[in-house]
Amino acid sequence: MSVTPTQAGGPVRPRLDPLPPTEPEIHEGLPPGWGAGLAGRLAFWLAVAFSLFQLWAAAYGTLPSQIVRAMHVAFLLLLGFGLVGNLVAKTRGGQLFFWGLGVLGFCTGLYQWMEYNDLIRRTGFLNQADLIMGTVLIVLVFDGARRLMGWPLAVIAGVFLAYCFLGQHLPAPFIHRGYDFDQIVEHFAFGTEGIYGSPIYVSSAYIFIFVVFAAFLERAGMLNLFNDFALGMVGARRGGPAQVAVLSSALMGTISGSGVANVVASGQFTIPMMKKSGFKPAFAGGVEATASMGGQIMPPVMGAVAFIMAETLNVPYAAVVQAAIVPAVLYFGVVFWMVWLQSGRDDLKGLAKSSLPNPWHAVRDQWPLVLPLAALVYLLFAGYTPIFAGTMGLALVTVLILGAPLAAMIGPFAFRMVFWIALGLAAASFLRFGVDLLMIVIVGLILACAAFKGTRPTIGIIRDALAQGARNALPVGMACAIVGIVIGTLTLTGIASTFIGAIIAIGQNNLFLSLVLTMLTCLVLGMGIPTIPNYIITSSLAGPALLELGVPLLVSHMFVFYFGIMADLTPPVALACFAAAPIAKSSGLKISMQAIRLAAAGFIIPFMAVYTPSLMLQDGGPIAEAWGYPVEVVYVLFKTVLGVGMGGIAVVSYLWDRTTLAERGLALAAAVSLILAMPWTDQAGFALAAVFLVVHWLRTRRARVAA
Repeated sequence: MSVTPTQAGGPVRPRLDPLPPTEPEIHEGLPPGWGAGLAGRLAFWLAVAFSLFQLWAAAYGTLPSQIVRAMHVAFLLLLGFGLVGNLVAKTRGGQLFFWGLGVLGFCTGLYQWMEYNDLIRRTGFLNQADLIMGTVLIVLVFDGARRLMGWPLAVIAGVFLAYCFLGQHLPAPFIHRGYDFDQIVEHFAFGTEGIYGSPIYVSSAYIFIFVVFAAFLERAGMLNLFNDFALGMVGARRGGPAQVAVLSSALMGTISGSGVANVVASGQFTIPMMKKSGFKPAFAGGVEATASMGGQIMPPVMGAVAFIMAETLNVPYAAVVQAAIVPAVLYFGVVFWMVWLQSGRDDLKGLAKSSLPNPWHAVRDQWPLVLPLAALVYLLFAGYTPIFAGTMGLALVTVLILGAPLAAMIGPFAFRMVFWIALGLAAASFLRFGVDLLMIVIVGLILACAAFKGTRPTIGIIRDALAQGARNALPVGMACAIVGIVIGTLTLTGIASTFIGAIIAIGQNNLFLSLVLTMLTCLVLGMGIPTIPNYIITSSLAGPALLELGVPLLVSHMFVFYFGIMADLTPPVALACFAAAPIAKSSGLKISMQAIRLAAAGFIIPFMAVYTPSLMLQDGGPIAEAWGYPVEVVYVLFKTVLGVGMGGIAVVSYLWDRTTLAERGLALAAAVSLILAMPWTDQAGFALAAVFLVVHWLRTRRARVAA
């Protein structure tokens, strides 16, 4: 069900409809649904309980962090194995087996909770029960990750775990001193550097909250607002349907944590529209995949990596957003540019303007949906913690959903406005009086909705969003749990220093080669694992090495992050492209080839940022010293835009008309010159770009006159 505002503007009124049949539930690794009968209802309510536990822990924070992490993993295992039993198991016995594994996994969390103080005292001297529960936890995390995320991530983590047991038998430089079974189990299952390490902390503290927040906004109708706004803004322009796909995916990326999920959600609407307008199926799928993956670099959520990066680097969240904002805008700007060029080459027009919604009417009619997102952004940039900001944003969207049907029952418009103003002031009072008052407001709204028959279905929206948010968080949470094995291996054995030393040795002679090796590592890892674990693993290895080579730490982490995203567009795996394949009815490989063309900026911008960090609004270089920092930022931005613009023309072979081979060569030479950071290449690039523009304009002008 969804809540949408009234068409008359002002306060929202409820429209309690089933979700459109074309909008699928987003899952990774599991079929849709919760399962049949009692087991299905049990899984559904477990998901609700999971969300409520996490929200309570985030809002009040009375439990020690280790217990919250343990219970987070416990719920992941219980719900994950329960859904595997309900949706994958073929027999009743198989269903009971998986539920048994889930209960056993949940017991590992309860054991950590009940034995918390004693486990601290037994550090280094675990008893037999501790070792059994720790071993069970490690085995279940591997099996759960394999079933929810597939084999690649489990195999990678398994190789790292095997290295802990067998590394003492390897030749130098990979040899280590060897570790006992007890020491390995304690490190991975009870400390804060293994399964319960930094990734699972971020999952339990930040990611889960924002995934649930996105689920609430989607249930409230935010996806419809994004689509209406994108249609009205760019639908009538050249290549309008593809431009709509880019803009709606960029907007959706501000709240969603999964690029693949964006493909499935937005693609159901945008891909058929593009195909109907004349775009080839592979190109339509490539546009959607490229735009949806780009949503992960669009603040404020940035696929949840922003919060992991801020935690890892111990920098404010605002610093991460500052580094990401310009490259994110450039990424989508280039995709718009590539679509515009391809549409001109294929002579594809926009949609009829009379058939499109007015974008500002869509905002006017549905403006309340923007308020929770605006509050979230304000709180994040005002210095509040992501936990607080996410929890409060979620609470505000809950107030909006619950208040809508109650406001609709109030007759006169003036009274409805008084109701909304009073409710808004009460909700905003949390900044002064704390979270308790906001919780009282929400409980009061729930009781009020329960009192009237016509408003009771709204409570179901909240219940369903809580359950769906927990389910959407499953793959991310399990990925963070098993990637703790990798991070734990790095800290236990010190193998990271060997890898770092190798990169430094290469980079002393050629920084560019070190960057290429880091890029290839990200792309290869990304063939089988999602962006978040890819970023965590690669940044742990390459980040410190690039810092030693003079690359600012935040820039090096952003470099790794960008190529983790590009991996989902790069053959042969290209998860985002294969997710778009059944919708586009085209080959995932063909879609991937189109996506690489469209995402050229995603491959170029990280390299440019390393050599000119001001592109990510970091420290300036010689231009800043001579002319001031703003001048350098403007210059670098202009150079980058012109460079990737020329590159797009060379790839598509079109600007005002199809380019000749010589003109295409000029555009490519200009792009390469502007991208390189060598003496005189900028000047050569500007000159080549000017020559291309003059030659191409004169030729196309003569052709038009002759025609």
